[in-house]
Formats: sequence, structure tokens, C-alpha cells
Amino acid sequence: MGRHTQDAEPDAGPDTGRNAEADTGLVGRRRETAALAAALERAAGGAGGSAVLLRGEAGIGKSALLDWAARRAGQRGFTVLRAVGAEAEREFAFGALHQAAWPLLQASRALTEHQRDALECALGVRAGTPPSGFAVGAAALALLAEAAQDGPLLLVLDDLHWIDSSSAAVFAFLQRRCAELPLVIAGAGRPDGAAAEAWPVEPVEVGELSRPDAAALLLRSCPELAATAADRVLDEAAGNPLALVELPRQLRGEEQRGLAPLPDRLPLGRRLERMFAERLGALTPEAGRVLLLAALAAGTDADSGVWLREVAGAGAEEGLARIEAEGLAGLDPAGRLVFRHPLVRAAVISTAPESARRAAHRTLAGRLAPDDPRGLVHEASAALLPDEGLAARLQEAGGRLARRGGEAEGALLLERAAALSADPAARARRLTWAAVMAARGGRLRHTAALVEEVQRAPVPPDIAPLFAYAVVYVDQSHRVDFESSSALLPAALDALTAPGAETFGGLVDQVYFKLLLAATYTGDPRAWQALERHRENVSAPGRLCHRAWSDPARTAHGAAEELRAMADGLSEEQEAGTAWLLLWTATAADTADCELWRRFTGLHGYATQGSVAKAKAYQDFLRGRWELAPVCLREAEVADELGYHCNALMFRHYYAHFLAGRGDEEGLREIERLVRPAAARARMRFVLDRLTHLRGLAALAHGRYEQAYAHFADLTPPGLLPRGLPWFHPLFFDLVEAAVHTGRRHEARAHVAAGRAARAGEISGHHAFLLAAAAAVAADDDEAEAAYRAAYAVPGAEQWVFELARLRLAHGSWLRRRHRAEAREVLRAAHHTFRRLGAGPWAERCEEELRAAGGPVGDEPAAAAATGAVVAGSAVSAQAAAALTGQELRIARLAGTGLSNKEIGLRLGLSHRTVAAHLYKIFPKLGIASRAALARALGEG
Repeated sequence: MGRHTQDAEPDAGPDTGRNAEADTGLVGRRRETAALAAALERAAGGAGGSAVLLRGEAGIGKSALLDWAARRAGQRGFTVLRAVGAEAEREFAFGALHQAAWPLLQASRALTEHQRDALECALGVRAGTPPSGFAVGAAALALLAEAAQDGPLLLVLDDLHWIDSSSAAVFAFLQRRCAELPLVIAGAGRPDGAAAEAWPVEPVEVGELSRPDAAALLLRSCPELAATAADRVLDEAAGNPLALVELPRQLRGEEQRGLAPLPDRLPLGRRLERMFAERLGALTPEAGRVLLLAALAAGTDADSGVWLREVAGAGAEEGLARIEAEGLAGLDPAGRLVFRHPLVRAAVISTAPESARRAAHRTLAGRLAPDDPRGLVHEASAALLPDEGLAARLQEAGGRLARRGGEAEGALLLERAAALSADPAARARRLTWAAVMAARGGRLRHTAALVEEVQRAPVPPDIAPLFAYAVVYVDQSHRVDFESSSALLPAALDALTAPGAETFGGLVDQVYFKLLLAATYTGDPRAWQALERHRENVSAPGRLCHRAWSDPARTAHGAAEELRAMADGLSEEQEAGTAWLLLWTATAADTADCELWRRFTGLHGYATQGSVAKAKAYQDFLRGRWELAPVCLREAEVADELGYHCNALMFRHYYAHFLAGRGDEEGLREIERLVRPAAARARMRFVLDRLTHLRGLAALAHGRYEQAYAHFADLTPPGLLPRGLPWFHPLFFDLVEAAVHTGRRHEARAHVAAGRAARAGEISGHHAFLLAAAAAVAADDDEAEAAYRAAYAVPGAEQWVFELARLRLAHGSWLRRRHRAEAREVLRAAHHTFRRLGAGPWAERCEEELRAAGGPVGDEPAAAAATGAVVAGSAVSAQAAAALTGQELRIARLAGTGLSNKEIGLRLGLSHRTVAAHLYKIFPKLGIASRAALARALGEG
């Protein structure tokens, strides 16, 4: 259900709505409306879609800003779609998606039968086989693409903190793909909610109104307010628009006019709910009953005045009139009941007597089908005593929701079923299932709480494997602890694979994957032994994943081709069950040409979405999409907010790859300080060894070859492909290059020989390219020309952008030393790539080689920008160059462009506190006192 507040702001800038205040009654919010207007302009102008996420406290005016965007979009010819989260509807999978998609689905003529079936089954408007999460996300995208043929679209998502998890995951998928369409997604949520989970978008923080804007809004909403009363309201409201509008309404007429003193305390902030509760006391019993039914109802008809009249029966008409008279809610032109604010709904529910709430739930349950999850929730809310029959129906409905992709909502139904269970063992079983489903659905902190609750009593032996899986899920993902994996999962696999054992819906593969993850991350021999013992008891994707990671130099041959064929042959249902195994196999082989991450992006639940995002982050590094590096940091923040701390660690670990490739050693040290302690506590050799590798790569960028060689050789001695290094191949080319530059050509050739003997090139295209590139760099002069040609000719070589540029640099240098004219062309190609990637030290080496070859370097100012300068062509003052460290200079330049500490931190991988500390040192070094003087002090004014 929707509602309205009276806060927003005039727009700013050319063609962004300078007359917004006069046209719509908005006050303030120039920054927020500018962001929304810019997104709409891009979509309307054919520049692609984007998303804007507004975040702020209750009553701060987020909904008014969304309404402003909807009006603006309507004036520009957009089709406007809406979905509003409601607390009463959080347990119903795809409820919010129904609001947004149903109008388009009814009018659609271009969807395939499969796409229509997927959406209609997910939205609950037809029976059939539950669709996979991928099918729902892909069908929703197809539906929007069809609508976009007639013009741009705006999807408004309000109260994201109350949108069901299944819909939120689909909206997150659409957000990731909105650039492909003229689609703007404008969402709003609260800071304390998991708003827009998995959205790698920096939110626009909506804060309090400034004093002048607050005064303007107060004058407009209550012009008769006396000056003394207005000052008091301004002080107490503290810029909260809802408080500014509502507080004067609580004053008596003489208090408003200044004829009577104001009360000692005005209700404010968290007390706004109580303020609404006082107004509820003036309602008649019948009006209160109608309002309570509306507040507790959920579903597509729940906000219909006609529906409410039918449900409430006699007295409903009079009750609705009284509700409107009190200003608590009202019927809009479409006949829908619109609450004044979500706090009204919350106050209605919280102040109603328990007996009245139970009666309302019974009434609502009677209006719905016996197997409708909404009706079951109402039944459960009305129940006073344990009810095994109702618990069983709730459990069955929860399972159906999970199979449709609604794991988080299914978990809520399982919890309700557990609460109604008379048998302690049945209660433990249902809570354990709820824990597993909540983890898969993105509610990991809640899973941890459920696991602790189950542990308070003996765990029934028949669910021991499932409970072990839940414990390990929490330990791995939330606590970043892999000890329980090797302690519990081998026994769980033994139990699951025993003759006649309960399989728990394909749990064997999931347990196997968790154990394989622990083995890969930590190298624990107990885990590897159990994996080998059960290798034949898992699916083909499980066996392939084990081959790809256990000892890839000797076991992963053909893994990339086998993965591609396997993925192409899987049904959508099989994909949903094996997504993690396939993604992890693709990571081992560095192969994404089958676009697995795209295929799985629509799968619901943060568990899968996080795996997809990690796979994509590493592919962005390998494929030269380095402008997307900040996405890793935003994903890390999302993961931390959701409690997936292992994911957060891994995203920062992937961000370190971009820093090392660019030679940003100070940034790399900052990230290491965040990552290394947690990885060390968890004994994550996978990450710790990779950080050592990245230190070597950064040293290699700066030409410190001896230091780089020491790092690399510490991990893989030349001529040896160690069994405990499952990602040996990214290190392969680096070690050979460092060995050649330090005069260890014999060791370099020994390493190439080891790679050839192991047939490393048969694992994947990336392995083949790295082996060929290493062979070219290590080759004798009489073999080098042919070796370089062979490396360039490896199929797909152009995909590995950074490594190909390094190969060209090595080749160009070899050609230059032989006075070959083509050296300049090869070096310029490498130089162009390094500049685009922002890999400054590598670009500088290209420039040195080009000067030595007697050719022009190119655009010198732009090349300087590529070496790490923030502003192209800037001339740093001698004072700044002498006084500041490299990191301080980077921070000073960014601050001089007007970026906030938080924005600078996101770019450099630092916390905003670290940025502030650096600025505290920078100002006295430059002899300035403010950010405004930075540009001039740096010689960039």
C-alpha cells in the first residue's frame, strides 16, 4: 500500500526541473532530485539505463522523491511501474514483483510460452511446475525489454526494507542489467534494513532538511503557526519532513496561534508512532477494525476499498469515512486505501489488543484458499495452541516457496511451523530446515540465531547431516571459520550416502561443495581425503569441480571444455541445484566464455547472487574491465551488511588484484590490512598465498624484479608445479618473467618445461595462453619470434587483456633491442592498453621503451594520468611533490575535485576515517586550512 509525505526539493542545473518547487510543492533536495533527473535524462536520451537508491530514516521524504521522479518520468513519456514493500507481505515470495510486473504481463504479446509460464507460476496466478530463479529473472527482463520498445521505463521500488527477498533478488538482477535497456530503477529504503540486497550501487543518502528548507516546508504546511511555535517545531523536528508536517497538527488551535504555551515535550522521531497511536484512540470500534484488517492484509487486492468493504461487512462504509476524516488513511482515485505513512500501519498493529489481532487474522484467513501461504500465515497468527496439522501445511507451503526461489520466505513459514509443533523433535527439524533456507535466501545472521536455538536441545539423529550443513554454512560464510567443515562434513557425507539414507533434496552435492570449498581455501588434508572417498557418490558437476581444484596441474585437463558441454546440457532445474559447483569450476579454469555468471544472475537468494558476483569480479580483472574495480568494494559492503563476512573478505581480495595490476602498492597494503588478519585466523592459504603473489605482481610492475622473484619462488619453486597450489597458473607467467629479468633464464625455461610436461595448456584457454606467453619470454633469440607468434595465435588470447599487454611489452622490448621498426607498433598497442587500465608503472615502462626506440610516446599528459594521476595533464606544485607521500598526493587530488571522504575511500580502498587522518596531515604540510585550497596548493587551480 502506498502513502504520501510532503518533502522533496526543487531540482538544480540545466533542464533538470528548475521550477519543481512551484510545480509540485517540493522543498529542498536539490542533490537527490538532480540524481534522479540525470538518470531519467540518460534513459530518455538513449544512453542506457541506471539505478538510483535513496536511503534514509522513516519520514525523511524518500517516498516524496520517488513520487517526484514518477511525475517527472510521466511528463517525459516513461511507462511508470511501482512496487511498495509492506511489512505484512514480507513472507510472500514475489509479492512485490507481482505489483510491478502484473500490469505489463497482462498486456504482453511477445513473451515466449516458457517465459510467461515462469512469471505466472512465480506470481501465483497459475498452477504448474515451480520455475527456477533464473527463469523468473530472465522472464522479467524480457517483459521489460518488450515494454521498452514503446518508450523508456521507470521502475519505482519503495520501502525496499519490507520487500520480500525473492522479489528483491529479481530487482537486484534487473538493476545489474538495466544498462541494456532504457530503464531507470529508483528505489528507497531505510539504513537499518537490508535494502536492495546485492545492489552494487552507492546509495544517495537522504538526510534532514536544512533549517531554511525546513522553515519553508513548515510555512507551507501550517501557515497559521505562530513564530514562537514554529521555532519550537523546527527545533524538535530537526529537519525531519514528516515531523514538520505532523507535529503542528497535534497542537491545539490556541497553541498553534501562540495564545497558549506549548507542552513541555512534543512527540518526535521514534515517538511519531505513538503520535499516530493517540489519533487511533479517536476511532470508533468499527473504524478501528477496518483499519486493522487493512494493516494486516497482504496481496494484490488487499488495498482495494471494495475488498475491504466485503471483508469488514456491516459498518465498513462508516469506518472508512471516519478513517479518512482522521487523516490516517484514505481512498485514492483508483479506489485503493492508502496509509498516510508506514508508521500509521505499524501503530495500528502495535496498539491493537491481542484478541483483536487474532480475530482479524481469522477473518483474513477465511477469505483465502486453504493452501494459500497468506491464509496459512493468518491461521498461524490466530492460533493459540500447538497445531500439528497446521504446522505440516505451513512446512509444505514453505517447501513450495523455496522451490520457486523464495528460500527466505519459505524459512519464515518453517519457523511458524516450528512454533506450532508440539513435538520437540519436529520443532528441531523444522527450525533446522528454516536455518538452511534462510542462509540460501540471504538471511545469514538469522540462520546463525536459528542454529544456536536448535543447539539448546538434543539434535534429532535423523537430521544430523542437515544440521551439520547449517552449522558449517554459518561458520564458513558468517564467522569465516573452516574448522567445523573438516570436523562435521565427512561424517555428514557418510550418513547421506549410506544405503537407504534420507537425501534431504540433493544435499549430498551441497555438502560436497562446502567441503571442497574448505579444502581449497585451507588445504586441510582431512577434507581432501573425505572428498576423494566420496567422489563417486556425487553428481557429474561435483566430480568435475573436484578434478578442477584438487590438483589441477595433473587432474584438470579438459575441464573447460567439459564444463562448457555440461552447462549447455543442463536443464534449468539442474542448473539451480548445481550453480555453485559450476561457478567454482569456472573459477578454477578461468573460463567464462559460456557466460555462466550471466545464466545464474537471475537465481534468487544472496547465496547464489554472491557467488555470481565473485565470479564476475575475477572475470572483470582477467578481461580488462578494470573500471569496474570499485564494484568489489561495494559488493564487500553489501556482504558485510548481510552477514556474509567471508564473501566480503573475498571481494576485497579480488579488489587487491586490480591494485596489484596497477602497481598501487600503498592501496594494496591498505587492503591487506583488512584481509590478511581474518584470512590468517581462518588458515585460508588460498587468500594468504594469493596476497603474497599480488605483492610480487606489484613489485614486478615497478621493475623490482629480484623482490618479485623472491615472492613468486616462495610459492612455486621454478620447475615445480606444487600440489598444494590450486591456482598455480596465474603465477606461471609472472614467475617466468621475473626469472628472465633477474638473469635466471635457466630457471625460467625449467618452469616452462614443467608446464609443458604437465600439459597445462590442455586445461583451459587461459592456461594455454599463459604457458605460451611464458615460453615466448623465456625463449632463446633464435626461437623467440616464432614463440611470440605462437602466443598471439592461442585462441582467445585477446580476452586476457592485461597479460596480453605485458606480452606485447616484452615482445616490443625484444624487437627494440634488435632495432626492428615494428617494435614501436607493438609497444604503442601495449601502452594504449596500460593507459586504459590505469596501470601507470607498466605504461611508464612502455614509454621508456618507445623513447629508446626513437618513436613518439603519444599523449604525454594522458599517459601521466594513466600512471595514477587523477586529473589528466595536472602540474603538481613543487611544494606538494616534496611534502606529500604518494598516497597523500592521491587523496589530496581527489579531495581537491570535491569528492567526500567516503567517495575517496571507495576509490582507493580505504575507510573514510583513514582518508580523514591523511587529510589531517596533508593540510599543514601544504600550509592550507581547508579543502577548498587544495587544488590551488597542488598547482591544479
